[in-house]
Amino acid sequence: MEAEARICYYLGANAPTGFYSLYDQMLDPEKARDIRILKGGPGCGKSTLMKQVGRAMEERGHSVEYIRCSGDPDSLDAVVIPALGAAVVDGTAPHVVEPKYPGLVESYVDLGACYDRAALQAVGAELKGCMKGYKACYARAYRCLTAAAQLEEDGRALLLTPALEAKMAKRAKGILSRELKREGEQAGRSVQRFLGAVTWQGVLREYGTVEAQCGRVYELSDTYGLAQTMLTCLAAGAMASGHDVVACPDPMFPDRMAHLIIPSLSLAFVSTTPEQPWPRRPYRRIRLDAMADAELLRRSRARLRFARKVTAALMEEAVDALAQAKAMHDELEAIYNPHVDFDRVHARAEEIVEAFTTLEQA
Repeated sequence: MEAEARICYYLGANAPTGFYSLYDQMLDPEKARDIRILKGGPGCGKSTLMKQVGRAMEERGHSVEYIRCSGDPDSLDAVVIPALGAAVVDGTAPHVVEPKYPGLVESYVDLGACYDRAALQAVGAELKGCMKGYKACYARAYRCLTAAAQLEEDGRALLLTPALEAKMAKRAKGILSRELKREGEQAGRSVQRFLGAVTWQGVLREYGTVEAQCGRVYELSDTYGLAQTMLTCLAAGAMASGHDVVACPDPMFPDRMAHLIIPSLSLAFVSTTPEQPWPRRPYRRIRLDAMADAELLRRSRARLRFARKVTAALMEEAVDALAQAKAMHDELEAIYNPHVDFDRVHARAEEIVEAFTTLEQA
């Protein structure tokens, strides 16, 4: 899949506290019409089915959200067709999804039935042995992320003074007065999506997703994670003006917003770091670092530099641990794959596409 041509988010994150789920944000349950929850073990074709459904719905002219897997960004955890209130989602651990309106909205799809159970008996011992150490790799990754987050929080707490928060709130108010026009009488709503994730491939951000929806991008240059105050003000102002927003939390601090997308205005606010700058010339650039107290920055330079160096090393260790876990999972899938009836998987995908297509006429 070409990330830059499609809308790709994450609904799960490898966070310092462990796996953090936003799967309850996938679709508004009161507006959802058809959600297929996939069940089945490794290598049974869940991601293959979702990619097939996504491509087919795009070919029919629908906008599709691809939800990437934070364990393996090349795999999918869900495809969402917002205009139809439809989705297909991997409902297995760690992001277990259960129905709210079973039979009415949600239904299970058992891809485990596509396994050749007789053939798997011959490789049973190999299957049971190849996942040893898998959970230990994730535990190590989360310990590294916890230490990195504590160091990042130390720097942020040092610089985030009341004066800086007041500056950012004032700047946000000015942006709102320039960029927003009221739309309708009702307040807009917010939905949460992770724009990036800590993965075995490194720390990723789906900047292509922003470009797919927004022609104007404010780059918030933010080395020390200071953007929350400004983004909160901007999101509140946009919703008060009747605009729906996509609030994107920071995977390292899921209770804080790192990015804000306002599709109806073709407008986004993306916080960036020196390691992950906005790849093109932004519509506007705001240097949040420069808004911090200059004297405080000068006095703390050595402390902040040390923290960033150690944080980078800890993040590398976390990524390495995730890569080891990915290698173990690949080994398991390689054993399963030859014993999966993928013709049945493709047939189930076609059935789902046809069912979703009927929603267009309903």
